[in-house]
Amino acid sequence: MAADELDLTTHGGITPRGLEAVPKSPLFEGRFGRMFRALPIPSHADAALRALGEALPEESNVGAAADNPAIPSAYTYFGQFVDHDITFDPVSQLQRVNDPDALVDFRTPRFDLDSVYGAGPSASPFLYESRDPVFGGVKLLVGRNPPNDPLQGGDPLDPQDLPRNEQGRALIGDPRNDENIIVSQLQLAFLKFHDRAADRVRRATRLNGAALFQETRRLVTWHYQWVVIHDFLERVVGPELVRDVLVRGRRFFDWENTPFMPVEFSAAAYRFGHSMVRPDYDLNETVTGVQIFARAARPGTFESLHGFRRLPSLWTIDWSHFAPLTRRRPQPSRKINIRLAPPLMRLPTSVDAGRNPLAVLNLLRGRALQLPSGQAVAGAMRLRPLTTAQLAFGRLRLAAAHRRAFELETPLWFYVLREAEVFGRSQRLGPVGGRIVAEVLIGLLEGDPSGFLKAEPDWRPGRGAVAFPAARRGDFTLSDLLRFATT
Repeated sequence: MAADELDLTTHGGITPRGLEAVPKSPLFEGRFGRMFRALPIPSHADAALRALGEALPEESNVGAAADNPAIPSAYTYFGQFVDHDITFDPVSQLQRVNDPDALVDFRTPRFDLDSVYGAGPSASPFLYESRDPVFGGVKLLVGRNPPNDPLQGGDPLDPQDLPRNEQGRALIGDPRNDENIIVSQLQLAFLKFHDRAADRVRRATRLNGAALFQETRRLVTWHYQWVVIHDFLERVVGPELVRDVLVRGRRFFDWENTPFMPVEFSAAAYRFGHSMVRPDYDLNETVTGVQIFARAARPGTFESLHGFRRLPSLWTIDWSHFAPLTRRRPQPSRKINIRLAPPLMRLPTSVDAGRNPLAVLNLLRGRALQLPSGQAVAGAMRLRPLTTAQLAFGRLRLAAAHRRAFELETPLWFYVLREAEVFGRSQRLGPVGGRIVAEVLIGLLEGDPSGFLKAEPDWRPGRGAVAFPAARRGDFTLSDLLRFATT
């Protein structure tokens, strides 16, 4: 789901080591750790993991049968955006065992939008508009490309893009949010959301300067947090599980002082989003069927969604193609299952020098981080593990010895995806994956003293002097955010 998951250490040549936490945050970096420390670790060989990863391509000509009508495709990339907000591991290596307790998370483990705000106006002034007499240092910069220039980028209808330098590199808080066109346009939507929110806060409160910025940021961040928990998370794990964790509390994700980033989440359960990726997307009425990666792996062409460049002409995303903003039926995500879209089965060299399938990288990373098996985690949760028939390794082209080994100890990432097929009808996560994802996302918010769950537990969108437009009173969804920010 995220660039770090594809092992892009420098993200197109931009070293992210200096990305700092937001001002007034006691955390300048986080730590990785384990939710289940005492469980046994499988010892699958490289050959077995590679064989399993290579056996997971989406069937050819599957068409709409592979779609998940319950989750529009915008949530695939919102999930990636969230991942970039809370985790980044450029240090661990696939070829050796890694101790999660010694790994540094180079993002704050909070939903604080440091990927948008950087270190704030004083420490990251290049992200902010400085010349406006009222909003100088308050609003975020939005780029404008020359219109009608397909080589340099620029949409004649809406030439807005991320702010960029002369080389076309985005000037944003986290370079990973420019790795593909869809996530870069989502980043742009958040910049515009903040700027439009600043207008509303100014009109309602007459605040200015630092006070205006802080209040705008608080409201934007709290609405974003609401979307994470009450829209995105409810879609991927179900509203019943979200309510259970919020009301009855977390059972497995615990910490002493501050939250950490569990590797069972970051290296396995949260990677369910890889199966949601479509092989291509319609960006608007004109630009359709754009591949995730260029067929010939040529990063300089307009064949694919690759990022780190100016927005090509006519490529401004019409978000009604991705989320339910209008009566248009948006493109759905793919089903949450063990199958990955064909472009993910042979990554371009710009992503992985070995052109491995993404599934292989996920499985190797799980072994390097010594993740427990899915059966072991299910047992720790006092759940009945998937049966041999439910695991259905017999349907895959695997050697008998590999199949037997995986039936006894299934890699956690694969287990989470298969469980979604069995218990979630491929539309949402099952009990193991859903519990890990729900407890971590809710737990991170509960551990943030500036988040709405700690600072004002009864807060709901629409309360107070400033309200943003929403389809339902007291609620705020990704569609509401995109509609307000981009239309």
